[in-house]
Amino acid sequence: MASRRLASRFGLFREFFRFLWRERLWWMIPLVVTLLLVGFLVIVSMNSAVAPFVYTLF
Repeated sequence: MASRRLASRFGLFREFFRFLWRERLWWMIPLVVTLLLVGFLVIVSMNSAVAPFVYTLF
């Protein structure tokens, strides 16, 4: 059940990137990847010992 849910989420991302590629919105791909990485960094840094070091980046 959980693997199917995870696969559907990755399918959503795959479909979104295919859309960007098909519509020739290549300039938007680095923007989306950067936003995803920053969001991941914020989520990982919550309630951890790494948080003070992450906050110095911003």
